[in-house]
Amino acid sequence: MDIRSFVWVLALFSLVGAYFAIRTAVRTMQAARKMSFYSLRRQQNATAWRLFFLFLFLVAFAFWLPSYGEPLIYVYYPPSPTPSLTPTITLTPTITLTSTITETPTLTNTPSVTDTPSPTTTPFLPSAIEALFTGPVTPNPDAVFGAIQFSTNFDGVNAIDPRTVFQPPIKIMYGVFAYNNTIPGVQWTALWYHERDLVCYETQPWNGGTGGGGGYTECEDPIGGWQPGNYEVQIFMGYEWKVIGRFTVLGDLSTNTPEAAKTPTFTATP
Repeated sequence: MDIRSFVWVLALFSLVGAYFAIRTAVRTMQAARKMSFYSLRRQQNATAWRLFFLFLFLVAFAFWLPSYGEPLIYVYYPPSPTPSLTPTITLTPTITLTSTITETPTLTNTPSVTDTPSPTTTPFLPSAIEALFTGPVTPNPDAVFGAIQFSTNFDGVNAIDPRTVFQPPIKIMYGVFAYNNTIPGVQWTALWYHERDLVCYETQPWNGGTGGGGGYTECEDPIGGWQPGNYEVQIFMGYEWKVIGRFTVLGDLSTNTPEAAKTPTFTATP
C-alpha cells in the first residue's frame, strides 16, 4: 500500500470512528435524562460531551489528512523511484492533400500551412509565469512524463482518437499524458505556443497521484483563437522542463480553392 492509499484509509477510519462517537454521545445523553440522581446524570452528561468533542476532532482530522497531511508526509518520506517504461515516440505520417480540381498551367495552388514543425530553442519558463507559482518548486528528480497525445475529446483517462493534425473549427484541445514518480503539491506548468507565441497556459500545484495515466492539460480559448499553423506544448515540473508535444491546425480548405478554370475558346484559322 502506498502513502496516498494509507492516508485515504486512515481518513475513512476517522469518519467511521466519528460516526460511532456521535451515536454513543447521543445515546448517553438520552440515558442521562432518565436518571433520578443528579450526580449520575451529571457524570453521564460529561461523558456525552467528551464523546461529542471526540467526534469533532475525528471529522476535522479526516478532512485535514488528504489536504495537508499527505503533502506533509511527502516532505519527510519522498516516494521511492520505481522503474518505468520509457515511452517511445510514434511518428505520424503527414497528410498529403490531393487536389480534385484541374487547374490551368498558369495557376499554382500553394498551401498556406505546411506540416513541418518550426525549430524552437531550449524550453524555459517566462518570468511572468514564475510569478504565479504558489506551491513548492523542487520536484522528484526521477519524475517522468510520457508523450503528449492531442485530441479534441477526453474521457477523463484517455484521449479519444488522438492525432497531430486537426481541421477547424476547434472548441477545446486536450494534451493527455502518463506520469510517474511525481510528488503531489509541487508546482507544474503547461505552456501552449503558436508559432513561438504564448497563447495559452496553466500553472498550479500538482493534484494527481505519484504515478499513472490520465494526466492532461487543456486549452479552450487561446489568444487570437485557433489560428492555422504549428502548435507546441511544453510541460514543466517546478523549473524543470519534462516533455514537449506538437500538433498542427490546418487552414480552411475552402479558401485554397482556385477560381473556376476558364474554358478556352478556339478560333478557326482560314
